Amino acid sequence: MTTTKQPVLYRQGTGFWSMTAKWVLVFGAVSLLDGLIRSWGHALVWPVIGILLWVPFGIGVVWYAKKDQLVTLTTGELRIRRKRLPMEQVNLLHVARLWLEGRSTADEQPVPEWARSLRVVWVPLLDGRAYGVEFRDPAAFAKVFGAFAVATCGGPETVRTRAAAATYPEPRPMRARSGDAGSGPDLMDVFG
Repeated sequence: MTTTKQPVLYRQGTGFWSMTAKWVLVFGAVSLLDGLIRSWGHALVWPVIGILLWVPFGIGVVWYAKKDQLVTLTTGELRIRRKRLPMEQVNLLHVARLWLEGRSTADEQPVPEWARSLRVVWVPLLDGRAYGVEFRDPAAFAKVFGAFAVATCGGPETVRTRAAAATYPEPRPMRARSGDAGSGPDLMDVFG
């Protein structure tokens, strides 16, 4: 039995190394500036402070925050951390119809107008439910996911024709958003 590797359409990493590099740059610059102003002995305090602050925030916030979870979209599945959602369970016609209308999945607001605090993209399932996935940049994922759904369903004209004839329930969210107005600002957005 041979398995073909599916092309990756979208990937979001944990952001751990990006955040760590920015953290090192900030405290490295402060240490260098302090070394130029005072003595190098005093400047070594800043990297120690940076490491002490990085450990709880770096590990706790970046590795375990929902918006920084590992997400991969392929032509066959959407993988969120270890959970796999096969495309056969996703209502791609609904995704394609909403994308052609300039909206995202189960969301009334046009994608280009999304505020940074709105991090959830709803993935509608064929059984009438919608699964919410949080992202650092939800508009980027929605763009790729919408274009993929339109292409999979046969193009814009086919989507419009099929959507006019199709009857399916409006997707119901499986769980509430992390807040009514979105996730709100995150301390790590300073480094994002």
